[in-house]
Amino acid sequence: MPQPGSVTMSATLAADEALARRRAAGERVIPMTSGEIGLPVLPELRERLAAAARLNSYGPVAGSPRLRAAVAGYWGRRGLDTDPGQIVCGPGSKPLLFALLLAIGGDVVVPSPSWVSYAAQARLAGAHPLPVPVPPGQGGLPDPDRLRTAVAAARAEGRDPRSVVVTLPDNPTGAVAEPETVRRLARAARDLDLVIVSDEIYRDLVLDPDVRAESPALHAPERTVVTTGPTKNLALGGWRLGAARLPAGETGRSLADRLTVVASQIWSSAAAPVQEAVAYAFEEPPEVVAHLAACRRLHGAVVRAVAGRFAAAGALVPPVRATCYVYPDFEPLRAHLARAHGVRSGARIAELLVSRHGVGLLPASAFGEPERSLRLRAATSRLYGDSDDERETALSAADPLRLPWIRASLDRVTEALADLTGGRGASAAGQDPAAQGGAGDLQNRD
Repeated sequence: MPQPGSVTMSATLAADEALARRRAAGERVIPMTSGEIGLPVLPELRERLAAAARLNSYGPVAGSPRLRAAVAGYWGRRGLDTDPGQIVCGPGSKPLLFALLLAIGGDVVVPSPSWVSYAAQARLAGAHPLPVPVPPGQGGLPDPDRLRTAVAAARAEGRDPRSVVVTLPDNPTGAVAEPETVRRLARAARDLDLVIVSDEIYRDLVLDPDVRAESPALHAPERTVVTTGPTKNLALGGWRLGAARLPAGETGRSLADRLTVVASQIWSSAAAPVQEAVAYAFEEPPEVVAHLAACRRLHGAVVRAVAGRFAAAGALVPPVRATCYVYPDFEPLRAHLARAHGVRSGARIAELLVSRHGVGLLPASAFGEPERSLRLRAATSRLYGDSDDERETALSAADPLRLPWIRASLDRVTEALADLTGGRGASAAGQDPAAQGGAGDLQNRD
């Protein structure tokens, strides 16, 4: 079991608290550390939550019948026929993921890089995280060939990997793995007898209609668990509601039973009023669909604008296919950063940007990359305004980049990057900002 101090506070939440202290002290900060979606709640959802306040009973551990049916329908509309009996709900997808690791047992393969909590949750569960690099441009999935090698080596050493966690679309890179990579991953998991835990909470935030996020549940349905929730697509992080889709068949039923037992001992049931309101969201009436489309348009406009600022500063920027995350790499500027600032790590870049300019980002080391990596993750979802009025305006604007508060944040990022790079933009680094979509495809280096 993990010893005290072996698991630290979530890097995203710790960075958010540090920025909040700076703001409280009167500093102007640009919070780009966590994936908090800074948008107001859809009025129809607020109304249903208020109307459900009378619901004060625990209810079924796996979730209310209405919620489970709504979640089953949600996945059915995305190509995964689902029975409500396959659904287990909880107070957020994050505790559901942890409960799944407890229910599955054994060690856990995680992509490198990957969301900050996967490896930490494995350690909290008494397991060993086994990082496997992602293929170039395929963030969120461990390379299937390297997965086979890593699992074989781990088992030869007497370890017991039983599951692999994937993220589709990906946090931190904003990538969407190609369908063929997903199919290869599914074949490898079947050959290795691994349960796939597919975190698909960003599935509704694919920005390009020509890009498809394909679930491994389509290719290894007997061994894939899919999780989601309204935290990202509908900005309901504070409502804390998540859902897991378990496989059909005996293996899935056994895992669902173990998961429900774990849930019964940890959270009993998700908050009943929240279940009622979120069931309505998962049913996807027209106003929810329209609201989600507006959110996606806003995310796309702002995240691509921020990506352009990093590219113009000389960083390699992988194409942002989904989410609100940019994952720039300052490797082309390594010599300048070391000479001008003594910078030799992404963590030091992040320190400089926040101390000099109040621009908060996270280094790639927070996501499992080597300390010397010069990658950063920028989350753009809290640049939409400081008040609900500003955020509503951003959501409905034909061109949100023209809004003065969004433009001011983008300008502040540009100024911070110019200070960091000394004006050495894309041309000095040998890059054309307009052509960086492919140049920055994620490559893992030791």
